[in-house]
Order: sequence, then structure tokens, then C-alpha cells
Amino acid sequence: MGEAYLNYSFARGTDQEVEFLLGVLGLAPGMRLLDVGCGPGRHALALADRGLNVVGVDVAERFVELGNAAGHPNASFVWADARTLAYEGEFDAAISLCQGAFGVVGGPGAHPVSSEGDTPLDPDGVVLAGMARALKPGGVLACSAFSAYFQVRYLEDFDTFDADAGVNHERTTVRNVAGDELEADLWTSCFTPRELRLLADRCGLTVEHIWSVTPGAYAARSPTVDTPEFLLVARRPTS
Repeated sequence: MGEAYLNYSFARGTDQEVEFLLGVLGLAPGMRLLDVGCGPGRHALALADRGLNVVGVDVAERFVELGNAAGHPNASFVWADARTLAYEGEFDAAISLCQGAFGVVGGPGAHPVSSEGDTPLDPDGVVLAGMARALKPGGVLACSAFSAYFQVRYLEDFDTFDADAGVNHERTTVRNVAGDELEADLWTSCFTPRELRLLADRCGLTVEHIWSVTPGAYAARSPTVDTPEFLLVARRPTS
């Protein structure tokens, strides 16, 4: 997709999302932030513009190239697998938004990550655990997750929802900047607020909020069945 990623409607609300997160997470210039599944860097660069020192990681090499091509002094981009994050206690905050990493590794297309070749029972939990480890004590995390309630209630004809795994399969078409088309399979893990609380607790995080959000319209709203995503805000304890 390359730069064409930014043409999709879900990518047009970056400034609103960033402004909301700045307040909710207590972000300030000089803080270090990790953006996991950063894509071409839309959130990372916007946060760097506001004085944060940002490291973005993504499994798509082209996205990493685009992020670094921006040449922002406060942002660097690394080609890495979100399931094998090597950071420990380095960041004041971590984010994974719009199913950039958390929520997209649970389908049959996921590659094994262990030396024995076994895919973990919950690869999305592996991503969350890596983000939790990357935080300094007292550091805060924000992670968006697709709503299982919304997915089932508004199931489209081109969707197939696996009720056992909680994963939605969609066959779609993606386009690059030149307009060339490619058929693609998308698998998205879907969650309930209870599952997010349990996952966060397993990673040693303290949940502060779970809100219902829509891309480009983040707000402090209690969970509902009518909004596409949940936003988990959790903190690594200081001790």
C-alpha cells in the first residue's frame, strides 16, 4: 500500500486522536514513546511534532522506509515484529492504534514465534506483554482493539466471524499509489472489555480506562455495542 495507506478514511483522524491521547496519557515534550505497528508513522510523526521522542516499529519494511524518509529529528522507525519486542523499561508511554499490531496477529496467517515452531495460544497477548515490558515503572499504555460486540452486530456479507477464536476474516482489495489492486485476506481479533482487562492483568498492567471509540473521534465514552473499537488505557505499576 505504501503512501496509499494514508488515503483510507480511518487514517484521517490522526490529529484528533493524538490530541486526545496527549491529555489522557499525560504526555509531555521530552518523554519517550513507543508506537507499535506504526504504519507509515502518522501517529508517531504527529507526536514527534509535539515534542515527544518517538520510536516506531512495524513489520512492513516499506512503512518503516516512509517513516524514516520524513527525516523528523524526534522520530526513528525500526523494522521489527511486534511479537518479539526487545525493549525493557525504556519508555514513558507505548501505543498500538487502529489494529497496527495488537489485534492482527491471531489469524491463520500468523507466523510461529517460538524456537519450537509453536504459535502461542494468544499471540495478541504476546504483543501486549512486549509493550508492557517496554514501559518504565509508572509508564502508561494505550491500545485500541476491535469490538467483538460491534463485529457480530454489524457483520457484513464479506465477513466471516469465528465465534470460537473471536477472529473476523475479511476478503478485501488493497491498492497502491498507482492504483494497482491486490486481493488480500485480513484477520482481525475482536475483544470484549472483560477480555482486555484480563489480558492487561496478565501482563502486570493496571487498567485505568476502557472506552468505546471511533477512529478520528476518540472520547471518554463507556463501552457500548455500537462503536467499532475499544481503547484500553493501562499503566505499569511503579513497584
